[in-house]
Amino acid sequence: MTSRTMMPANLDFQPELIRRYDVAGPRYTSYPTADRFRPDFQAADYAAALRERGRAALTPLSLYVHIPFCETLCYYCGCNKIPTKNHARSAPYLDQVEQEMGLVAGLLGQRLPVSQLHWGGGTPTFLSDEEASRLMDVTRRYFELQAGGEYSIEIDPRKVGRQRVAHLAALGFNRMSVGVQDFDPAVQQAVNRIQSYEETKEVIDAARANGFASVSVDLIYGLPRQNAFNFAATLEKVIDLRPDRVALYSYAHLPQRFTPQRRINEADLPEPQAKLVLLGLAIRRLAHAGYVYIGMDHFALPADELAQAQQKGKLHRNFQGYSTQADLDLLAFGVSGISKLGRHYIQNAKTLEAYGAALSAGELPVERGLTLSDDDLLRREAIQRLMCDFALDLEDLAQRHGVPDAATYFAADLKRLHPLEEAGLLQRDGLTLRVTPQGRLLVRIVAMQFDRYLHDAAALLQAPRYSRVI
Repeated sequence: MTSRTMMPANLDFQPELIRRYDVAGPRYTSYPTADRFRPDFQAADYAAALRERGRAALTPLSLYVHIPFCETLCYYCGCNKIPTKNHARSAPYLDQVEQEMGLVAGLLGQRLPVSQLHWGGGTPTFLSDEEASRLMDVTRRYFELQAGGEYSIEIDPRKVGRQRVAHLAALGFNRMSVGVQDFDPAVQQAVNRIQSYEETKEVIDAARANGFASVSVDLIYGLPRQNAFNFAATLEKVIDLRPDRVALYSYAHLPQRFTPQRRINEADLPEPQAKLVLLGLAIRRLAHAGYVYIGMDHFALPADELAQAQQKGKLHRNFQGYSTQADLDLLAFGVSGISKLGRHYIQNAKTLEAYGAALSAGELPVERGLTLSDDDLLRREAIQRLMCDFALDLEDLAQRHGVPDAATYFAADLKRLHPLEEAGLLQRDGLTLRVTPQGRLLVRIVAMQFDRYLHDAAALLQAPRYSRVI
């Protein structure tokens, strides 16, 4: 069987094309991206947005709770985390999260419905069973978790057994993300994450036994000491576990931004060509096992709700990745959490000290944020549709946003897209764009052409450093 026939029907892996366009760029979990948030957006602005939302229709919310603690430090990690073995640190942190929820709920003025909840980290399972129960009780006190909602949690299998999984199910969780990254012992040693296949399987089996609707496994390619042989073995073990979804992330080595990565021996990292081989290998193996490519690192079984939503044109994207939920307002709690409320983005303080100090003063712990312009809202939708549908009707988009002449409005964007069209990344029919199978791995490149902040001369003066797209 050739590599081409083993590819998903909606994806064509073209190494030369990827090498040509493998530049740095945003991941677009939001637009504008978080690096564009401003410090002059403060707690009073968030409070006003919450009051306005409380007076609006009772449409459901999405909630995110950030638990920053983890017992061991994974060297590759770029998340906001606090490595500690002192479990006494979580109780006072939950006091603060409870206080923040109370402040937010008070400004909303009513107990609003919730159809999506996610606990991330760090490691949410750093919490004891009793602490997890407490946090869920507090959440239910201030919000109404609807029946049939998506309630997910990130799991570290090294610290979770069957009883813990059963307890999480009893609390209402019905979706799970399981961190793996790689099963090879040499790779695990290089990144300080020792985790067996057996303990991972125990957690996934327990999730299924306790009625979890979806289990996702996280993998990373490009880690130190990875090669085609040992990564193929990891892929086979993951396929044997048969998760509903697989998230296949590219390792971004940015030690100047993420201090733990300085512990990684750069000489152990695969060369760009070898890393590309790992990506192609993963795509072929997952496709051969029946997984379909959703987009932006994500694969799912055809019956999974993400795959079904994409087929129906109802796939969405938020700070947690792809979602079947519509464009919900998101309220984030805990250190560094990012909320999306109407045309506002709001980020909490990034350190425990600043987060706690604001709450001690009775204030919302806001560090920065942004109020989106009409152009931001239009471009946010354009980028989301590209990332979810691999297609975009500019005429329809412009009409829905009150723009009378789409061709003129997007003239500069279309000009930037022309070289990508010539290279085969997309096809254009008038003002309708469609990303080709060979362009789908590079959809971030297509989306970047609509990012005004990447092409605005003044904004480029503060241009951040992004990871590479592959």
